[in-house]
Amino acid sequence: MRDLWTEKYRPGRLDDVVGQTGIVDSLRAYAASGSIPHLLFAGPAGTGKTTCAIALAKQIYGDAWRDNFEELNASDERGIDVVRGKIKNFARTAPLGDAEFKIIFLDEADSLTSDAQSALRRTMERYAHICRFVLSCNYSSKIIEPIQSRCVVFRFSPMDDAEMRPYLERIAAAEGLEVSEDGMEALLYVAGGDLRKAINALQTSGTLSEHIDAEAIYRTTATAKPEEAKKVMETALQGNFLEARELLDTLLIEYGLSGEDVLKGMHGAVFDLPVQEKTKADLVEKIGEADFRIVEGSNERIQIEALLAAMVVAGRRR
Repeated sequence: MRDLWTEKYRPGRLDDVVGQTGIVDSLRAYAASGSIPHLLFAGPAGTGKTTCAIALAKQIYGDAWRDNFEELNASDERGIDVVRGKIKNFARTAPLGDAEFKIIFLDEADSLTSDAQSALRRTMERYAHICRFVLSCNYSSKIIEPIQSRCVVFRFSPMDDAEMRPYLERIAAAEGLEVSEDGMEALLYVAGGDLRKAINALQTSGTLSEHIDAEAIYRTTATAKPEEAKKVMETALQGNFLEARELLDTLLIEYGLSGEDVLKGMHGAVFDLPVQEKTKADLVEKIGEADFRIVEGSNERIQIEALLAAMVVAGRRR
């Protein structure tokens, strides 16, 4: 079985981490000092939070890093029992070897309930002399203030295309893949700043062919092409509702996209439409309403067709 490329090519040292320069510099300084405070990594998925935590542990402990590093996912066990049991039991045992402390990496910590976070706060205080916590979350606002105040907070930003491109090119070369220029542009567009998503898309496309172009990327990731989403909206704005509906059928039926995929494509393309800024703002509002209703369980076809109808009306007002 082929390895997951996200793990195969995960950087093993802080020096090899892509992007997040300021954060990496700070973590490198902590590693050099041999001590860290409690840390809170906040930011979108695929921006290097887990990679930085593991690289930090490797740099502090060397080859014995696994003995003093425990990785848990809070979305799997999010109640107070896991804090009182598994986390507390690991935190209160002495570190192995010459290490002065152990590290618990708690991924998706914003999934913990309020009671679990309150219990975690006490555990962080009580065992700080032998255990340090590295918490990872998408939204720091979901972490209670007492925990935030006990951590140094690092905010990870979406990856820049200029940073991701060389990394993806190195992976493609190592795996013997030929990625066309439009294929790389599509890969970066689909990723949207999420390096993990880009690597997974590259691996999926690479299983089908050694020659990867934009068409392969869009099909394997079930993503609407920007130009096709834009064409649907332009057709509706011109007053051609039935034609826009046929183009929508192509995306939903032939490409097999979900309603949310189509709306994401529309949202990404709306800013390139040749319309006034007020019209763009109105369209973004309508797209947001349709997305909310679909998430709440409404029929996706009805909601998107209603969105197209609203675009027809907006086009007549121009």
